[in-house]
Amino acid sequence: MKRVYSSGGVVYIGNSILMLQKINGDWVLPKGKIEQGETSEETAVREVKEEAGIKAKVLTPIGETSYRFKNYWSNNHIIEKKVYWYLMKAIHTNAHPQREEGFISAKFIHQDNVVELAKYDDERDILVKALEIIRTFEEN
Repeated sequence: MKRVYSSGGVVYIGNSILMLQKINGDWVLPKGKIEQGETSEETAVREVKEEAGIKAKVLTPIGETSYRFKNYWSNNHIIEKKVYWYLMKAIHTNAHPQREEGFISAKFIHQDNVVELAKYDDERDILVKALEIIRTFEEN
């Protein structure tokens, strides 16, 4: 089994979270493969910039998710993917989707709507944790 390591961000500004819409309609968080010589934090910052055009800074780690999938492009090999997630603060809101990666929309969506909008259970769990951390920041 092949292992792949990725990193992504829950990017917020004000009361909104950055989400990407794929061509099939699914809403997801920005993430991507960690490149050689890159830290997981650096990957999260780069992927947010590449996939959504947003400059953001890392505030704190949120957690990790893992899942398996079949790689239909490569003899149906099973891939185990681990994703490191970071809470990030956007420096601006001028988002634009990376169309080459199949994204048709990049938007900041009100935090009350992001959990139910997210396509995948693991990303919903990360969003719930991120929103708890954001609330903690606001209380202090």
